[in-house]
Amino acid sequence: IRAELEKQQTPEERKFRDKLELGIGAGSPLHKLRLFDASNKESDVRVTFFRDSASWCPYCQKVWMTLEEKRIPYRIEKVNMRCYGDKPASFMRLQPNGNIPVAVIDGQVYGQSNDILYVLEESFNQDGYKSLRPKDADRMRAQGLLRLERQIFSAWMYWLTGSRDPERYRQEFIEVLNVVENELSSSKGGDFFLGKDVTTVDFMFAPFLERMAASLLFFKGFQMRVPSGSDTPFPAVNRWFDAMERLDSYRLTKSDYYTHCWDLPPQLGGCTYEDNGSPFESAINGDKTLDGTQGSWELPLQPHNGGVEPDWGWCNEDGMARREAVERLSANFENVVKFAARGAGKKGMPPFSAALADPNAVPSVAMECSVDIMLRAVSTAMLTGCPSAEAGISEAVDTIISAGDQHKEGVVSSLAYLRERVGVP
Repeated sequence: IRAELEKQQTPEERKFRDKLELGIGAGSPLHKLRLFDASNKESDVRVTFFRDSASWCPYCQKVWMTLEEKRIPYRIEKVNMRCYGDKPASFMRLQPNGNIPVAVIDGQVYGQSNDILYVLEESFNQDGYKSLRPKDADRMRAQGLLRLERQIFSAWMYWLTGSRDPERYRQEFIEVLNVVENELSSSKGGDFFLGKDVTTVDFMFAPFLERMAASLLFFKGFQMRVPSGSDTPFPAVNRWFDAMERLDSYRLTKSDYYTHCWDLPPQLGGCTYEDNGSPFESAINGDKTLDGTQGSWELPLQPHNGGVEPDWGWCNEDGMARREAVERLSANFENVVKFAARGAGKKGMPPFSAALADPNAVPSVAMECSVDIMLRAVSTAMLTGCPSAEAGISEAVDTIISAGDQHKEGVVSSLAYLRERVGVP
């Protein structure tokens, strides 16, 4: 599989692991050191960034985007969010309340995301570092926009988690979203909040607008983000999303609807469902497309998941996404196989509040060989196409079935366990 992958990879893709080790090249959630290019040396790194292991925390995302957009060299330390596992004692000594993100900048510890953004802008504002500070002429407007960001966050939280008066919460959210739409519509010269250049204001809005678009569709049936060319009452908001998705710093940190909608409830103590969200919940979870013709994760996939979530066009040119999936899987296959085999193993103790998190689970060793065979078949299909891999898949399935129903069910449970825990980044 690795040999076939290398035949198909571009020269740049073949260098990924070497560049990852050196901290250079395109950004990746796998980086432990980020130097961007060979002009920066590890000895010159002034920032250590503590973020969540799953690359999902919205407060970490603000800082992560800023480091990437300004091209500030940094080290990365990964820490669990509380509902996914324990935090190491060394981190708790650094940050006694356990909250992330944390950044150590020039030896000083900063434990709140907005403080980190301020210090990064103040400490790295010369020597070629990009400024994300609003221009002096936009300072007052920027302050008003940051207050608006808090307003729409509050309105979102009330609607997403409240149950007393959902119709009022809905109307209040839409009123604030319309203000955001008007602010973006009136932005001069570009699609960001303050015009053609991205600023800290955009990075403050981005993590939560992204999570609003996913969660309000899934739980409430309210669609604020649409595929390009579709009608929407929020065209400026959609242009803003499009502009953000042209930034490498945002592409690197952006997540998908499925991940958001399973990550938010344990963070918030639960979200409230409304009937209008049911068909979108089904589509996002992979069960059924909006038109009811197939499972939404079944091949061939419908464009934009049938109109639910805009496709990530930038990462699927010429099979790039499939090659990346095979590279990540094959580079870490032993651990991935063991992880998947938890699906037929024993649940861990103590349990954690996130439904899909079970860091102490014990895998079923008896399933590992069959899981490995199936993942090899899937990898081959991604590289060569499903028709050419069909014979190998059928042979693998027949072998597993011949081992008996209990073994077959264990393999199915293991593969489903892995599928349901594939998140982005």
